[in-house]
Amino acid sequence: MGCGMSTEDKEGKARNEEIENQLKRDKLMQRNEIKMLLLGAGESGKSTILKQMKLIHEGSYSRDERESFKEIIFSNTVQSMRVILEAMESLELPLDDQRAEYHVHTIFMQPAQIEGDSLPPEVGSAIEALWKDAGVQECFKRSREYQLNDSARYYFDSIGRIAAPDYLPNDQDVLRSRVKTTGITETTFIIGDLTYRMFDVGGQRSERKKWIHCFENVTTILFLVAISEYDQLLFEDETVNRMQEALTLFDSICNSRWFINTSIILFLNKIDRFKEKLPVSPMKNYFPDYEGALSPLCFCRSPLSNFVY
Repeated sequence: MGCGMSTEDKEGKARNEEIENQLKRDKLMQRNEIKMLLLGAGESGKSTILKQMKLIHEGSYSRDERESFKEIIFSNTVQSMRVILEAMESLELPLDDQRAEYHVHTIFMQPAQIEGDSLPPEVGSAIEALWKDAGVQECFKRSREYQLNDSARYYFDSIGRIAAPDYLPNDQDVLRSRVKTTGITETTFIIGDLTYRMFDVGGQRSERKKWIHCFENVTTILFLVAISEYDQLLFEDETVNRMQEALTLFDSICNSRWFINTSIILFLNKIDRFKEKLPVSPMKNYFPDYEGALSPLCFCRSPLSNFVY
Protein backbone atom coordinates (compact mmCIF):
# COMPACT_ATOMS: atom_id res chain seq x y z
CA MET A 1 0.00 0.00 0.00
CA GLY A 2 1.15 3.48 -0.70
CA CYS A 3 1.79 5.93 2.11
CA GLY A 4 0.36 9.00 0.37
CA MET A 5 -2.05 11.32 2.23
CA SER A 6 -5.76 10.86 1.75
CA THR A 7 -7.91 13.66 0.37
CA GLU A 8 -9.38 14.15 3.83
CA ASP A 9 -5.93 14.46 5.40
CA LYS A 10 -4.86 16.98 2.78
CA GLU A 11 -7.94 19.10 3.40
CA GLY A 12 -7.32 18.97 7.15
CA LYS A 13 -3.70 20.03 6.70
CA ALA A 14 -4.75 22.88 4.42
CA ARG A 15 -7.25 24.09 7.04
CA ASN A 16 -4.61 23.96 9.77
CA GLU A 17 -2.17 25.94 7.64
CA GLU A 18 -4.85 28.54 6.90
CA ILE A 19 -5.64 28.88 10.61
CA GLU A 20 -1.95 29.23 11.48
CA ASN A 21 -1.48 31.85 8.75
CA GLN A 22 -4.53 33.77 9.99
CA LEU A 23 -3.18 33.70 13.55
CA LYS A 24 0.14 35.07 12.29
CA ARG A 25 -1.65 37.83 10.38
CA ASP A 26 -3.74 38.70 13.44
CA LYS A 27 -0.64 38.82 15.63
CA LEU A 28 1.13 41.09 13.15
CA MET A 29 -1.93 43.32 12.94
CA GLN A 30 -2.13 43.62 16.73
CA ARG A 31 1.54 44.53 16.84
CA ASN A 32 0.85 47.41 14.44
CA GLU A 33 -2.35 48.50 16.16
CA ILE A 34 -2.58 51.27 18.75
CA LYS A 35 -5.77 51.28 20.78
CA MET A 36 -6.26 54.74 22.26
CA LEU A 37 -8.97 55.68 24.73
CA LEU A 38 -10.01 59.34 24.98
CA LEU A 39 -11.08 60.10 28.53
CA GLY A 40 -11.97 63.24 30.45
CA ALA A 41 -14.86 65.00 32.12
CA GLY A 42 -17.78 66.32 30.08
CA GLU A 43 -17.02 69.29 27.78
CA SER A 44 -13.26 68.60 27.84
CA GLY A 45 -13.02 68.51 24.03
CA LYS A 46 -12.63 64.81 23.22
CA SER A 47 -14.90 64.87 20.17
CA THR A 48 -13.11 67.96 18.85
CA ILE A 49 -9.78 66.15 19.03
CA LEU A 50 -11.22 63.36 16.87
CA LYS A 51 -12.47 65.90 14.32
CA GLN A 52 -9.00 67.46 14.19
CA MET A 53 -7.42 64.04 13.67
CA LYS A 54 -9.76 63.45 10.76
CA LEU A 55 -8.79 66.76 9.17
CA ILE A 56 -5.07 66.09 9.61
CA HIS A 57 -4.97 62.46 8.49
CA GLU A 58 -7.96 62.07 6.17
CA GLY A 59 -8.09 65.51 4.59
CA SER A 60 -10.87 68.07 4.59
CA TYR A 61 -14.56 67.27 4.97
CA SER A 62 -16.55 66.48 1.84
CA ARG A 63 -19.41 68.73 0.79
CA ASP A 64 -21.95 66.17 2.00
CA GLU A 65 -20.22 65.95 5.39
CA ARG A 66 -20.23 69.74 5.72
CA GLU A 67 -23.90 69.86 4.80
CA SER A 68 -24.64 67.34 7.54
CA PHE A 69 -23.27 69.74 10.17
CA LYS A 70 -25.49 72.68 9.19
CA GLU A 71 -28.42 71.82 11.44
CA ILE A 72 -26.08 71.15 14.36
CA ILE A 73 -24.42 74.56 13.90
CA PHE A 74 -27.77 76.33 13.54
CA SER A 75 -29.03 74.65 16.71
CA ASN A 76 -25.83 75.40 18.65
CA THR A 77 -26.04 79.07 17.69
CA VAL A 78 -29.72 79.56 18.51
CA GLN A 79 -29.56 77.57 21.74
CA SER A 80 -26.52 79.54 22.90
CA MET A 81 -28.44 82.80 22.48
CA ARG A 82 -31.43 81.27 24.27
CA VAL A 83 -29.18 80.28 27.19
CA ILE A 84 -27.88 83.85 27.48
CA LEU A 85 -31.40 85.32 27.39
CA GLU A 86 -32.56 82.88 30.08
CA ALA A 87 -29.50 83.75 32.18
CA MET A 88 -30.32 87.46 31.84
CA GLU A 89 -33.66 86.76 33.51
CA SER A 90 -32.13 84.85 36.42
CA LEU A 91 -29.27 87.35 36.83
CA GLU A 92 -31.73 90.26 36.49
CA LEU A 93 -29.81 91.86 33.64
CA PRO A 94 -32.04 93.96 31.34
CA LEU A 95 -31.61 94.56 27.63
CA ASP A 96 -29.93 97.85 26.88
CA ASP A 97 -32.34 98.48 23.99
CA GLN A 98 -35.87 97.45 24.98
CA ARG A 99 -36.87 97.47 21.31
CA ALA A 100 -34.88 94.24 21.03
CA GLU A 101 -37.66 92.41 22.93
CA TYR A 102 -39.08 91.48 19.53
CA HIS A 103 -35.86 89.61 18.77
CA VAL A 104 -36.00 87.88 22.16
CA HIS A 105 -39.45 86.57 21.28
CA THR A 106 -38.11 85.30 17.94
CA ILE A 107 -35.38 83.27 19.68
CA PHE A 108 -37.73 81.75 22.25
CA MET A 109 -40.10 80.69 19.48
CA GLN A 110 -37.45 78.45 17.89
CA PRO A 111 -37.42 74.67 18.51
CA ALA A 112 -34.52 73.01 20.31
CA GLN A 113 -33.42 71.37 17.05
CA ILE A 114 -33.26 73.70 14.04
CA GLU A 115 -34.02 71.87 10.80
CA GLY A 116 -33.54 72.95 7.21
CA ASP A 117 -30.82 73.89 4.74
CA SER A 118 -30.64 77.50 5.90
CA LEU A 119 -31.22 79.53 9.05
CA PRO A 120 -34.48 81.54 8.85
CA PRO A 121 -33.60 85.19 8.02
CA GLU A 122 -35.51 86.54 11.03
CA VAL A 123 -33.50 84.28 13.34
CA GLY A 124 -30.19 85.44 11.89
CA SER A 125 -31.29 89.08 12.23
CA ALA A 126 -32.41 88.49 15.83
CA ILE A 127 -29.08 86.96 16.86
CA GLU A 128 -27.11 89.70 15.11
CA ALA A 129 -29.12 92.46 16.84
CA LEU A 130 -29.07 90.83 20.27
CA TRP A 131 -25.34 90.14 20.13
CA LYS A 132 -24.77 93.89 19.72
CA ASP A 133 -26.90 94.71 22.77
CA ALA A 134 -24.90 95.90 25.80
CA GLY A 135 -27.09 93.88 28.17
CA VAL A 136 -26.41 90.66 26.27
CA GLN A 137 -22.69 91.46 26.23
CA GLU A 138 -22.70 91.99 30.00
CA CYS A 139 -24.42 88.65 30.52
CA PHE A 140 -21.92 86.96 28.21
CA LYS A 141 -19.06 88.27 30.39
CA ARG A 142 -20.63 86.41 33.31
CA SER A 143 -20.96 83.13 31.41
CA ARG A 144 -19.06 81.21 34.10
CA GLU A 145 -22.21 81.60 36.22
CA TYR A 146 -24.28 79.45 33.87
CA GLN A 147 -23.82 76.73 31.26
CA LEU A 148 -22.86 78.28 27.89
CA ASN A 149 -21.34 76.54 24.88
CA ASP A 150 -17.66 77.49 24.42
CA SER A 151 -18.34 78.21 20.74
CA ALA A 152 -21.05 80.80 21.39
CA ARG A 153 -18.88 83.87 20.71
CA TYR A 154 -17.44 82.32 17.54
CA TYR A 155 -20.86 81.56 16.06
CA PHE A 156 -22.33 84.92 17.10
CA ASP A 157 -19.42 86.77 15.49
CA SER A 158 -19.98 84.72 12.31
CA ILE A 159 -23.77 85.02 12.22
CA GLY A 160 -23.81 87.04 8.98
CA ARG A 161 -22.04 84.20 7.18
CA ILE A 162 -23.95 81.42 8.96
CA ALA A 163 -27.33 82.99 8.16
CA ALA A 164 -26.52 83.42 4.45
CA PRO A 165 -28.78 81.36 2.11
CA ASP A 166 -25.78 79.64 0.49
CA TYR A 167 -23.98 78.90 3.77
CA LEU A 168 -21.67 75.90 3.80
CA PRO A 169 -19.75 75.17 7.05
CA ASN A 170 -15.98 75.56 6.93
CA ASP A 171 -13.51 73.47 8.93
CA GLN A 172 -13.61 75.76 11.98
CA ASP A 173 -17.41 75.76 12.00
CA VAL A 174 -17.39 71.96 12.07
CA LEU A 175 -14.66 71.73 14.71
CA ARG A 176 -16.56 74.06 17.04
CA SER A 177 -19.91 72.31 16.66
CA ARG A 178 -21.14 70.52 19.74
CA VAL A 179 -23.19 67.34 20.08
CA LYS A 180 -23.23 65.58 23.44
CA THR A 181 -21.40 62.26 23.16
CA THR A 182 -23.42 59.31 24.40
CA GLY A 183 -22.12 55.77 24.37
CA ILE A 184 -18.87 54.87 22.66
CA THR A 185 -17.69 55.96 19.22
CA GLU A 186 -14.74 54.31 17.46
CA THR A 187 -12.69 56.08 14.80
CA THR A 188 -9.84 54.40 12.91
CA PHE A 189 -6.85 56.16 11.33
CA ILE A 190 -3.98 54.59 9.41
CA ILE A 191 -0.70 56.48 9.74
CA GLY A 192 2.20 54.79 7.99
CA ASP A 193 2.31 51.16 9.11
CA LEU A 194 0.30 51.83 12.26
CA THR A 195 -3.45 51.59 12.72
CA TYR A 196 -4.89 53.85 15.42
CA ARG A 197 -8.24 52.86 16.91
CA MET A 198 -9.48 55.83 18.91
CA PHE A 199 -12.46 55.53 21.24
CA ASP A 200 -14.46 58.62 22.18
CA VAL A 201 -16.71 58.10 25.18
CA GLY A 202 -19.22 60.26 26.99
CA GLY A 203 -17.54 62.31 29.70
CA GLN A 204 -20.51 63.25 31.84
CA ARG A 205 -21.13 61.18 34.95
CA SER A 206 -24.07 59.24 33.54
CA GLU A 207 -21.88 58.01 30.65
CA ARG A 208 -18.80 56.91 32.59
CA LYS A 209 -20.12 53.49 33.54
CA LYS A 210 -19.90 52.59 29.82
CA TRP A 211 -16.13 53.13 29.68
CA ILE A 212 -15.39 49.69 31.09
CA HIS A 213 -16.17 48.08 27.73
CA CYS A 214 -13.15 49.82 26.15
CA PHE A 215 -10.58 49.03 28.82
CA GLU A 216 -9.23 45.68 27.67
CA ASN A 217 -5.80 45.80 26.01
CA VAL A 218 -5.74 49.59 25.76
CA THR A 219 -2.34 50.84 24.55
CA THR A 220 -2.70 54.47 25.60
CA ILE A 221 -5.13 56.77 27.38
CA LEU A 222 -5.36 60.36 26.22
CA PHE A 223 -6.85 62.19 29.21
CA LEU A 224 -8.19 65.61 28.30
CA VAL A 225 -8.63 68.50 30.72
CA ALA A 226 -10.27 71.76 29.65
CA ILE A 227 -7.89 74.09 31.51
CA SER A 228 -10.24 77.02 30.81
CA GLU A 229 -12.95 75.54 33.04
CA TYR A 230 -11.19 76.26 36.34
CA ASP A 231 -13.97 78.74 37.20
CA GLN A 232 -16.98 76.73 35.97
CA LEU A 233 -19.35 74.21 37.50
CA LEU A 234 -20.43 70.85 36.13
CA PHE A 235 -23.39 70.73 33.79
CA GLU A 236 -24.79 67.73 35.67
CA ASP A 237 -23.98 69.01 39.19
CA GLU A 238 -23.71 72.76 39.69
CA THR A 239 -22.14 72.34 43.13
CA VAL A 240 -18.91 70.83 41.75
CA ASN A 241 -16.04 72.74 40.13
CA ARG A 242 -15.13 71.30 36.71
CA MET A 243 -11.39 71.36 37.35
CA GLN A 244 -11.87 69.58 40.67
CA GLU A 245 -14.00 66.97 38.92
CA ALA A 246 -11.23 66.44 36.36
CA LEU A 247 -8.69 65.97 39.19
CA THR A 248 -10.92 63.41 40.88
CA LEU A 249 -11.49 61.52 37.65
CA PHE A 250 -7.80 61.56 36.72
CA ASP A 251 -6.92 60.16 40.14
CA SER A 252 -9.39 57.30 39.69
CA ILE A 253 -7.99 56.50 36.23
CA CYS A 254 -4.36 56.49 37.41
CA ASN A 255 -5.21 54.17 40.30
CA SER A 256 -7.46 51.83 38.32
CA ARG A 257 -6.42 48.18 38.11
CA TRP A 258 -7.38 48.28 34.43
CA PHE A 259 -4.54 50.67 33.59
CA ILE A 260 -1.56 49.31 35.51
CA ASN A 261 0.39 48.74 32.27
CA THR A 262 -1.20 51.52 30.20
CA SER A 263 0.54 54.73 29.14
CA ILE A 264 -1.42 57.85 30.12
CA ILE A 265 -1.03 61.13 28.24
CA LEU A 266 -2.35 64.29 29.94
CA PHE A 267 -3.63 66.84 27.42
CA LEU A 268 -4.45 70.35 28.67
CA ASN A 269 -7.06 71.68 26.27
CA LYS A 270 -8.72 75.05 25.49
CA ILE A 271 -5.63 77.12 26.31
CA ASP A 272 -6.84 80.01 24.12
CA ARG A 273 -10.02 80.41 26.17
CA PHE A 274 -7.94 80.04 29.33
CA LYS A 275 -5.77 83.02 28.37
CA GLU A 276 -8.87 85.14 27.71
CA LYS A 277 -10.36 84.35 31.11
CA LEU A 278 -7.40 84.93 33.42
CA PRO A 279 -7.46 88.76 33.42
CA VAL A 280 -11.14 88.87 34.40
CA SER A 281 -11.50 85.69 36.47
CA PRO A 282 -8.47 85.20 38.78
CA MET A 283 -7.62 81.57 39.42
CA LYS A 284 -6.87 82.34 43.07
CA ASN A 285 -10.63 82.78 43.55
CA TYR A 286 -11.06 79.07 42.83
CA PHE A 287 -7.66 77.68 43.85
CA PRO A 288 -6.77 79.76 46.97
CA ASP A 289 -3.49 77.88 47.50
CA TYR A 290 -2.03 79.29 44.27
CA GLU A 291 0.86 81.68 45.03
CA GLY A 292 2.58 81.94 41.63
CA ALA A 293 2.96 84.72 39.09
CA LEU A 294 -0.01 86.10 37.17
CA SER A 295 0.76 84.55 33.78
CA PRO A 296 -0.96 81.82 31.74
CA LEU A 297 2.16 79.62 31.78
CA CYS A 298 2.49 79.75 35.56
CA PHE A 299 -1.20 79.15 36.02
CA CYS A 300 -0.99 76.13 33.70
CA ARG A 301 1.84 74.70 35.76
CA SER A 302 -0.11 75.12 38.98
CA PRO A 303 -3.12 72.94 38.07
CA LEU A 304 -0.79 70.62 36.15
CA SER A 305 1.13 69.86 39.35
CA ASN A 306 -2.08 68.48 40.82
CA PHE A 307 -2.32 65.95 37.97
CA VAL A 308 1.30 64.75 38.23
CA TYR A 309 2.20 61.89 40.57
